[in-house]
Amino acid sequence: MSDAATLAIVASRQPPARWLATLTAAAVLVFLLAPFAALVFATDWHDFQFAPGDLGAIRVSLFYSGLALMLVVLAGTPLAWWLAHCHYRGKWLVDALLLLPLLTPPLAMGILLSSFYGPYAPVGGLFRQAGLYLTNTAPAFVLAQIYGAMPYYVLAARAAFEGVSEELEQISRTLGRNRWQTFWLVTLPLARLGLTAGVALAWVRAMGEFGIVLIVAYFPQGIPVKLWVNLQDIGLSAVYPLLWVFFLVAVPLPLWLGLRSRRQGMF
Repeated sequence: MSDAATLAIVASRQPPARWLATLTAAAVLVFLLAPFAALVFATDWHDFQFAPGDLGAIRVSLFYSGLALMLVVLAGTPLAWWLAHCHYRGKWLVDALLLLPLLTPPLAMGILLSSFYGPYAPVGGLFRQAGLYLTNTAPAFVLAQIYGAMPYYVLAARAAFEGVSEELEQISRTLGRNRWQTFWLVTLPLARLGLTAGVALAWVRAMGEFGIVLIVAYFPQGIPVKLWVNLQDIGLSAVYPLLWVFFLVAVPLPLWLGLRSRRQGMF
């Protein structure tokens, strides 16, 4: 069989495969997005109003999630860089320990935090003597969000740092830049796409953390806990306005950062 005939046969077989892939992709997208359509049609737009305490929950989530995100980035970035650059025997154990908070169910994580930071726990008792309570307080709320978001950011940031060529960093060092200057001028710009994705993921995790916050910081109530309270005390109709706020507040940032990162990655 000639090469031309072979190419013709291959070309004739491509459209059905392409259509099959397109239909499969469309079906998966519809399956994933169908529940969000329910949010549009189930919302009572004629009686769209917040339940008592919803506005306070929105303020709590926005302010303390922003604070938690800042602390996650400040503390998690050096840890991610260290994990990406330091090579030693037994590093696998550190990797396993880093995954432990990520693999622990949120409610279980909340119980562990209460057992460790609670006012009658050994460590929590020391904070209590200093006048700092780490249950049902604003600091406890931020602490719970940090535990919920930190592992996701560290893993994403570590992958971003590992993607930076060590040769470029070494070249920077040979040109007279110290390690700190190399980090700011070479490593950080080259890892910005992965770091951006990590920040977006950590923001969503902090805003949407429910299980840990429910156990450690039921008060002050943020959006996730207030959603649960509205559902229990008022009913399903009281949930939708707060759900809309959550999606409008939590989703745009990661969407914008993700699209911006992909656009920059194309050039």
